[in-house]
Amino acid sequence: MGLASDLDYSHSSANPLHRFVRWAAGTRPGGWVFAHSLRHLDDVVVRLSRGRHSAPSLLAGLAVLEVTTTGRRSGQRRSSHLIATPYDDTLALLGTNFGQASTPAWVLNLEADPHATVTYRGTTREVTARAATPAETEEVFALAGQFYPGYLSYRQRVGGTRRIRAFVLTSPDAGRPVGP
Repeated sequence: MGLASDLDYSHSSANPLHRFVRWAAGTRPGGWVFAHSLRHLDDVVVRLSRGRHSAPSLLAGLAVLEVTTTGRRSGQRRSSHLIATPYDDTLALLGTNFGQASTPAWVLNLEADPHATVTYRGTTREVTARAATPAETEEVFALAGQFYPGYLSYRQRVGGTRRIRAFVLTSPDAGRPVGP
């Protein structure tokens, strides 16, 4: 089994509210609002639901993966809540930052040290991230655009200002659980 099936990671079909939030988050103003507020809102939702829900899962029906990297400067563990794309029975990540001009810190951290952990619904796995090939990047964007059209808007908005990095996650330990 691959990482996606091992974690039972998938996105739900969108109801009307989910479709609206997915559309709004893909716009320039929506991307800005979510880039500056989602992390804080998500922390509150995760805490209040005792980890059972996240803001994107409630608002947009999107599964949220907690990705923990090692800070490239600090050496400290850093966690980010990200929307992953199921890809070839593993997971892929797109460093879109809601279409903002800056590259997200987690991308730079993975480039410096590709070893990370991912957690979904209480299950944690060790992973290694590798840069997606150009062909894989195109496939991942096409798949991601099917469940969240905002990714395509972000890519168009960023244009030539920066390169959106894509990563494919692999399980170095063949899916063994981390910890007890």
